[in-house]
Amino acid sequence: MTIPNAHGGTLVDRLLSSDKASAAEQRATSLKQVPIDERVQADLELIAIGGLSPLTGFMSAADYKSVVGDMRLASGLPWSIPVVLDVQEEMGRSLKGGEEIALIGESGAVMAIQTVEEVYEGDPKREAREVYRTEEDAHPGVAAMYGRGPLLVSGPVEVLRLPDHDFPELRLTPQQTRAAFAERGWKTVVGFQTRNPIHRAHEYIQKAALEIVDGLLVHPLVGATKSDDIPADVRIRCYEALLKNYYPQDRTLLSLLPAAMRYAGPREAIFHAIMRKNYGCSHFIVGRDHAGVGSYYGTYDAQKIFEEFEPGELGIVPLMFENSFFCRECEGMASNKTCPHDGDARVILSGTQVREMLSRGEEPPHEFTRPEVARVLIDSMKR
Repeated sequence: MTIPNAHGGTLVDRLLSSDKASAAEQRATSLKQVPIDERVQADLELIAIGGLSPLTGFMSAADYKSVVGDMRLASGLPWSIPVVLDVQEEMGRSLKGGEEIALIGESGAVMAIQTVEEVYEGDPKREAREVYRTEEDAHPGVAAMYGRGPLLVSGPVEVLRLPDHDFPELRLTPQQTRAAFAERGWKTVVGFQTRNPIHRAHEYIQKAALEIVDGLLVHPLVGATKSDDIPADVRIRCYEALLKNYYPQDRTLLSLLPAAMRYAGPREAIFHAIMRKNYGCSHFIVGRDHAGVGSYYGTYDAQKIFEEFEPGELGIVPLMFENSFFCRECEGMASNKTCPHDGDARVILSGTQVREMLSRGEEPPHEFTRPEVARVLIDSMKR
């Protein structure tokens, strides 16, 4: 096995050179301006750098309908979550096919120029049922989707600039991660998705996966998340502390994924796998309740959904892991597959328990999380 090609065969690059971006900026002054929020801006950045290959812009009506209903683009290529640009009714009704529009980021700068192909109505209720498996707006992904404008605009984009971010040295593009893998001689790489600080269970499954591949890409998502999720800068400091002390430096790479969370559970597990394939991963870890929220999805639904595709069709190998924990009787990390004990022998803490301990300045048991990570979290709570 070797590093896979990008999804669809070609790694997309929609980011203009500085000369072309300067000319496009002048052109944008005469175009209709469409403001985009943090979530659309994240999708735009991923389109620009190839993280959402083969997309060269926002989805057509045919792609949207096919993705929502069948988890495929209109071409038949597997794809699980719509990537769309929404606009308000007045703006949408004023647009014509072939017209160019300027996409304006939250900073007020022109982020991209899009060529309008079509303007169409989405189907929010059906999208909620099919993609999120609920129509309840208590679900954060559904709530964000319901908050979109009523019309969707498709068409390719030319991206003038990427958003300004913290930790720019960790924001490697798919082209850069692929180059880093090649420089290290890695032919197989496992990607790990997280929106939370890594604890011992995460570490256990990462290292189990690292036994069968050349390298590990720790690839935390740092786009928009729920308000009660740990902030990205805190999580990054946790990752850096952990990787420095407990991982082989020559077999591990930390990079950041600028995507927004959808909390779409099974559908998002497929979406995350496709993105990591574009970043050059041959394997992808799928654990318990991947990309889940609340009780909307079964514990291992995000693993089962991979069975809906033919073997090899996605072009990336999912590695399925059970819920992991430290067992005092086994005297080490284990899972339901390897540990015969239960009850007090297993060190399992809820998120609420961990937050309460950290808020009191207490380190959770070392069997649950490394002390370096706990200290970063405690310091952040004090601030």
